[in-house]
Amino acid sequence: MEIDSIIDIHNVNFFYGKTKALTDISMSFQKNKVTALIGPSGCGKSTLLRLLNRMNDLIDGTRVEGKILFEGSDIYSADVDPVEIRKKIGMVFQKPNPFPKTIYNNITYGPNLIWSKNNNELEELVEQSLKQAVLWEEVKDILHKSAMTLSGGQQQRLCIARALAMKPDILLMDEPTSALDPISTAKIEELVEELKKNYTIIIVTHNMQQAARISDETAFFYLGKLIEYDKTEKIFTKPEVRQTEDYITGRFG
Repeated sequence: MEIDSIIDIHNVNFFYGKTKALTDISMSFQKNKVTALIGPSGCGKSTLLRLLNRMNDLIDGTRVEGKILFEGSDIYSADVDPVEIRKKIGMVFQKPNPFPKTIYNNITYGPNLIWSKNNNELEELVEQSLKQAVLWEEVKDILHKSAMTLSGGQQQRLCIARALAMKPDILLMDEPTSALDPISTAKIEELVEELKKNYTIIIVTHNMQQAARISDETAFFYLGKLIEYDKTEKIFTKPEVRQTEDYITGRFG
């Protein structure tokens, strides 16, 4: 296990039925860092992301080979409850997907299922989570209105707050700004910078500039293989592999 790594992936292959989506992936993710997964569509980035909190379990006919260790324990071991994994490894999706409930109930829904908290504790949790997602000032007076009345950018920050309310260690983000306007995108990027003080963040992005701006490490995938993985600055200025350079400079993809 590498120094300060929180997830270690060893020789992972992944199949959708007979189709092999990931081939022999080995990599480690560092604590309190932002790691960007980049590469053309269909190269396995989102598949890898969903492997990290067992979301692919929900798809019939999938199969994983190899090991994925979270804090040293194999998350695919038979005695591991996927729900426990998803508590510790939260996820934010490409399109904002708030529940059709109030803003308040969006945040408290998960915690209510898991912990029995009294109203004061829940109110504190709602405030804390919304403040962490830099949304509190915008919604504190409308907590009992439907989350569906919020703008797209606000809904995405609500989804981040909802994930944070579960007290995760890791936040997975699958192209969290691709459906948002530039101003909302900038807010989410600032938020990611702030959140990495307390969380490990792994983000799939199609946006090269975004990866360069917000990540500490970048992994380039192509056709289900990890081509290169290094510090972001190195990947963007002096990649070792020609294919990485071609992708980053827009020669393909």
